[in-house]
Amino acid sequence: MIASIGRRLREVARAIAPLLAVTVVLQLTLVQAPMAQFAQFLFGTLLVAVGMTLLFAGIDMGILPMGRFVGAELPRRRSLWLIVAVAFALGFATTIAEPDVLILAQQVQAASAGAMSARALGYVIAAGVGLFAAVALLRIVFGLPYKVLLGLAYAAMLALSWWAPAGIVPLAYDAGSVTTGVLSGPVLLALTIGLASVLAGRSTGSDGFGLLGIASVGPVVVLLLLGLWQG
Repeated sequence: MIASIGRRLREVARAIAPLLAVTVVLQLTLVQAPMAQFAQFLFGTLLVAVGMTLLFAGIDMGILPMGRFVGAELPRRRSLWLIVAVAFALGFATTIAEPDVLILAQQVQAASAGAMSARALGYVIAAGVGLFAAVALLRIVFGLPYKVLLGLAYAAMLALSWWAPAGIVPLAYDAGSVTTGVLSGPVLLALTIGLASVLAGRSTGSDGFGLLGIASVGPVVVLLLLGLWQG
């Protein structure tokens, strides 16, 4: 465990080093923010490094192995409804807890002066991910070509973008982009790899990936449909 945490700490340090370096250069040359605010930035960066290290170590030790086990166990139950329910539940639960989704929802609530609830928006985004994650797992079960499903999903997204109210379109696309983060990404990937590994004729390389690309379309489609319904 100590070795895993140390390895992740080095990876996190390399990842945030460019941001830290750019900010320091800007502070010394152009921005020159008050020292109290700059010190707060440095302390916050330290907290981010510690938090990301523990998060990634936890994902490696617990979330990924469990996700692969659940994915491999589902086909043995011989129930399509169970696969759909588990995929939706995991997609919904991980998206609700996704930091990027929480930040987007809070920003939207603040920008709309409370007209759009952060909690309601988070639930809508999570429902879109869960729904399309379930569809993506069914694609693996039935062997539907990835290109066909992705083409249909994007065609629906583009068609809805044309007809939906202009105000909802940018939010819908932002909602799709924030769903594949540090929680939902590892869980859903592990789930699909586990599922593909035990199905006859399926490959973890060609069938175990692609779910995130399809699932990220879900919030876009759901929000565009909501915009059409309301407006």
